[in-house]
Amino acid sequence: MINIKEDEKLSVLNHSCAHLMAQAITHLYPNAKFWVGPAIEEGFYYDIDLGDEVIKEEDLEKIEREMKKCSKSAKNIIRRELSKEEALDMFKDDPYKIDLISRMDESENVITCYSQGDFTDLCRGPHVENTKLIKYFKLLKVSGAYWKGDAKNKMLQRIYGVCFENEEDLNNYLQELEEAKERDHRKIGKDLGIYMMSDLVGRGLPMYLPNGFILWNELENYIRNKELKRGYLHVQTPPLGNVELYKTSGHWEHYQDSMFPKMEVEGEEFVLRPMNCPHHMVIYGNDIHSYRDLPLRIAEIARDCRYESSGALKGIERVRTFCQNDSHIFCTLEQVESEFKGVVDLILECYKELGIKNYRFELSLRDPEDKVKYHHDDEMWDKAENMLRQVLNDLKIDYVEKIGEAAFYGPKLDVQVKPAVGNEITLSTCQLDFCLPAKFDLTYVDSDGGHKTPVVLHRAVFGSIDRFIAYYLEETKGNLPTWLAPTQVVVMPVNIEYQGEYAKEIYELLKNNDIRVELDDRNEKLGYRLREAQTKKIPYTLILGDNEKENNQISYRLFGSKDTTTLGKDEFVKLIKDEIANRLLRK
Repeated sequence: MINIKEDEKLSVLNHSCAHLMAQAITHLYPNAKFWVGPAIEEGFYYDIDLGDEVIKEEDLEKIEREMKKCSKSAKNIIRRELSKEEALDMFKDDPYKIDLISRMDESENVITCYSQGDFTDLCRGPHVENTKLIKYFKLLKVSGAYWKGDAKNKMLQRIYGVCFENEEDLNNYLQELEEAKERDHRKIGKDLGIYMMSDLVGRGLPMYLPNGFILWNELENYIRNKELKRGYLHVQTPPLGNVELYKTSGHWEHYQDSMFPKMEVEGEEFVLRPMNCPHHMVIYGNDIHSYRDLPLRIAEIARDCRYESSGALKGIERVRTFCQNDSHIFCTLEQVESEFKGVVDLILECYKELGIKNYRFELSLRDPEDKVKYHHDDEMWDKAENMLRQVLNDLKIDYVEKIGEAAFYGPKLDVQVKPAVGNEITLSTCQLDFCLPAKFDLTYVDSDGGHKTPVVLHRAVFGSIDRFIAYYLEETKGNLPTWLAPTQVVVMPVNIEYQGEYAKEIYELLKNNDIRVELDDRNEKLGYRLREAQTKKIPYTLILGDNEKENNQISYRLFGSKDTTTLGKDEFVKLIKDEIANRLLRK
C-alpha cells in the first residue's frame, strides 16, 4: 500500500484536502475549532473541537458533499506571512491556535496562514493552488484523540480521509483498504477464536483461546525441534529480574523508558523482564567453560514485558507482553562466521517451509555521532560491523545498511518482511555482541590455557511469536496450512438419523490418528453447517451420506472449494497424515 507521506505531491494534495474538509465542517458546524490537520502515511486527518456536538460515521457522507461544493467553488488557496502579533490577533478567539502561536519563535519560524474563500487556518503549508484541484477524496472514519496526545487534556474528534489525483487511484486505494480489513489479524483472530483482550485484564495483554493455544503450541514445537536438531540447549528463566541485573547489562541506562516501573519487595528492587539476554549471560557464567564447549547455543521460548503507550498497541502485533523465540550463541571469534551462517540458514529454511517469500535483509549499524545511545568502544564497533558485513558478503546475501538502527551493544541483521497489507515489519534478527559478555565478566579457557571473552550472537527466528501469528494470519487470511490449523477436519453426516453413527466412527478414527477433528452432528441443515465450516476456515470438511456409509468411504471438500472428492477412509487418513507430516502449504 502506498505511503502517501513519502510522495511529496500526494502529501501536499492530502494536506490541502484536510483544509478542504475543515472548510466544509465550518459550514456545517459553525462553532468548530481546529487543532492540527497533517498529511500522514494513510492520507490525512484533522483534530476538531465541536463542543457538545458529535460527528458520527454516518455524518461523513454529508461532510463529503459539502467538500465537493467547496472544491467546485474553485477558490485560490492563498499563503500569507504574519507577525506574531498579527497571528495572535487573527486567531484571538481560538485557544488552540493561540497555544500554537504562543510557542512559536519568530526568529526560527515564519508564521503563515492559508486562506481559501471563507476559510483561513494557521499552517506551514505547502498547498495546491486552487480548491478545484482537490476532487478525488474519501472520508474514512472518525475517532477520538486527546489534545496534544495527552490523556489529561480534552478529547477532540479526529476525522481521517484520503485524497488522490484521479478516481482510479482513489478506487484502487479504497479496494486495498477493504482487502486490509479482510486480512486484519484482529478480525481473523476474533473469527477463528485465536485470542481475546480484556480491559479488566489490561490493555496490550492478550489471552490465547483454545484455538490460539493450539496454533501457538504448533509453532513453538516447530521451532524448538528445529533448534534441538541444530544443537541448541533449551532453558527456562524467570519473567522478572533484579534491577542490578539490568544495571550490569546496561539496559537500565539505555532501555529503562521501555521497561515497566520497578517494584520493591523485602528490600530488593525488581523489574518485569524486557528481554532475555541478561538471564542467559548469568546462566553461562554459572559454570567454567573451555573452548571445547563452544559454541554453546542457549535457547528459550520466553515471555517478556515492555511498556508500550496505549496508542501504539495493535492486536497481538504490538503488545505489552510477548513471547520471544530467543537464543544466545556463545562462541569464539573464529566461530562467528559459521554460527552466523547457521542462523541465516535456519531462517531461510523456516521461511521456505512456511511459504514466506517477500523479505529482504538489513544490516543495522550504529550512528558514530550518537554518543548517548551506543556503548562507547569504537574498536569493538568497527570489528563487529566489519565482521557481519564480511559474512554477508561471503554468503552472497543482498542487504542494505541502516545507520543508527543497531542495538546499543552491537550491530545486527534484521530480516524485513513485506506483509500482504501494510508496512514492512522486522521478523527475524541476529545481533553480534562483544559488549554484554565483557560486562558480565564471561570467559572461556582457550587452548593455550588463557582466559578469553566469548562473542555472543543474539538471534530470534520468529522474533515474537505473537507478532509472527499476527503476520501469518494476515498473510494467509486465516487459511492456515493443515498442520497449523486449530481444527484440521470437521465431520458432517448429511442426515444425523441415518449417518450419525458412521460419522462418530470416522470422528474416532481420525481422533485416534492424532488429527484435530470436530464432529458437527447438530440438527441443522447441511448447507448451514457447510457455510459455518467455511467461516472457520477448516481445511477439510467430510460429508457423509448413504453412499459413503455403505461403501466405507468418505467424501471431502477443501476449504474454499465446492468440489467433492471421495476416498476410502484409510486412504484419507494417510492423505491427511502425510500432508501434516510434510507441512505442505495450502494453495
